[in-house]
Amino acid sequence: MQRFVGLMSGTSLDGIDAALVSFDDQGVPRLEATHGEAMPATLRATLWRLCHEQSVAFSDLAVAEEAFSQCQARAVGGLLAEAELRADAISAIGSHGQTIEHAPDGHDQKGQAAGPAYTLQLDNPSRLAELTGCPVVADFRRRDLAAGGQAAPLAPIFHQAIFRHPTRWRLVLNLGGFANLTLLPPIGDDRDPVGFDTGPANALLDAWHEHHCQGPFDADGAWAARGRVDASLLERLLAEPFFHRPPPRSTGRELFHMGWLAGHLAGEEAAVDVQSTLAELTATTIALGVEMATEALDAPQDLDIVPCGGGAHNIDLLGRLAQRLPEATLLTSDDLGWPGDWLEAAAFAWLARQRLLELPGNLASVTGASGPRVLGGLYAR
Repeated sequence: MQRFVGLMSGTSLDGIDAALVSFDDQGVPRLEATHGEAMPATLRATLWRLCHEQSVAFSDLAVAEEAFSQCQARAVGGLLAEAELRADAISAIGSHGQTIEHAPDGHDQKGQAAGPAYTLQLDNPSRLAELTGCPVVADFRRRDLAAGGQAAPLAPIFHQAIFRHPTRWRLVLNLGGFANLTLLPPIGDDRDPVGFDTGPANALLDAWHEHHCQGPFDADGAWAARGRVDASLLERLLAEPFFHRPPPRSTGRELFHMGWLAGHLAGEEAAVDVQSTLAELTATTIALGVEMATEALDAPQDLDIVPCGGGAHNIDLLGRLAQRLPEATLLTSDDLGWPGDWLEAAAFAWLARQRLLELPGNLASVTGASGPRVLGGLYAR
């Protein structure tokens, strides 16, 4: 049996998820243990600033990178303690790092499309290997980018490995800061999966809630449920070209941020109605994405949808999705054996194993890369 650790820090910047995944002799993965390491407030503030500044000093990056590596190491240490394992029991850590900027189509300092494609994840795998005593696999995204891909999303190849059904079409819906989907044909169907980012999920909802209310997120979507959808505002938001662009595509805070939202506000909206409209925006753009994906593969509408990530706990959002996708069946990833809160971290444990086996870690049908590629660099114990 082999064991791998996956580390994931998402756009919410609230902490680092650590997942311990074991593989039997046939390569079947199983989630053994999980640990969440809260992001220190000072580090969260620093990372937030780095994600939104046009120019950054190298010394600021170095300080943030060291603090982030220390936080990662605490996450690994907490996970191993809970599993009662030593570092030498781990074949490798798969470290995603913290995305600072993602520009798969390139952009200049004014945010206009220009220049070479790039993606930047703050990470120091050499330091993490020293701190933990484990081999580390990192820098997963840039090889796909070099091959002409979007470098995102990467989780669909893991979804394919664990969620394909013998007869049912399944659509895995990750509701993190941003939403992405993976449409999986049944086992035996030779069509390749389709996957892409649909737009914001929690990123704008969380930011608007934090600006107007106590707390960093709208628990269960209760505040959004109390408002009314502003049809005019929703129409203006939906005019964003990204929502209508065919895949492959990926996005992030570079496009969807509070400034983007402010540019669409008339100034007279009630805060609670804006929250409701943002929830409707998420549901509507996901439904648009589902339509794009099912049309691309000629898939049926009565498919299984598997929500995961933090947004899978948002009762209001799930209700809006059910209204827009009435023929689909909403499942939970927990019922399928994989707790949705830990799916992305588990994916990077799985990707670390792919790297050690020198097997592909991307799906070209998802990212648009010119072919399958082995992803990530290996940093020895």
